[in-house]
Amino acid sequence: MATEGEPLLIKRYASRRLYNTETSDYVTLEDIAGFIRTGRDVKIVDLKSGDDLTRQYLLQIIAEHESRGESVLPITVLTDLVRSYSTQGGSVVPDFLAMSFDMLKEGQSKMMENMTAMNPMARMPGFEAMRAQQEAFMKAMTGGITGGLSGQWSGPDPQDGDGDRSATEELDEIKRQLADLQSKLSKM
Repeated sequence: MATEGEPLLIKRYASRRLYNTETSDYVTLEDIAGFIRTGRDVKIVDLKSGDDLTRQYLLQIIAEHESRGESVLPITVLTDLVRSYSTQGGSVVPDFLAMSFDMLKEGQSKMMENMTAMNPMARMPGFEAMRAQQEAFMKAMTGGITGGLSGQWSGPDPQDGDGDRSATEELDEIKRQLADLQSKLSKM
């Protein structure tokens, strides 16, 4: 058995079958998704090469859920994620996504704690901040980083011909807005 906090080790054989090293049996992608839903971290490695395949399989799980109509990610977000792989600003995206999901988990946890109170909606500290953060996240991921994050730049106005900002300037602005958001979050 694995120790507490250690990820569940899944080995992929040459036949592409996935083997759970804790229970000594074969598992499916859906089994792995179930482990993750219960809060367990997993690590999937190729038996022969030792390569870490976790990212590849997690993306495959997401793709299968999306293809079955269990959509979580809007088309605009998926499109912007694809774009982020070809832009200089791509390096900011992983940190921004990780921070946003951490905030979402924290907010959900606080909501669950408050559900036991007499009037849960009236006693949800951080509910408004969570809603605002989610709104800012969606605006950022759909390409319209708006003043909601910092009250400043909301992108070039196609009417005024000011769309000549360099990628570096835009990246600096995004970094500044993320820093502002982090500062606001740390005060909460």
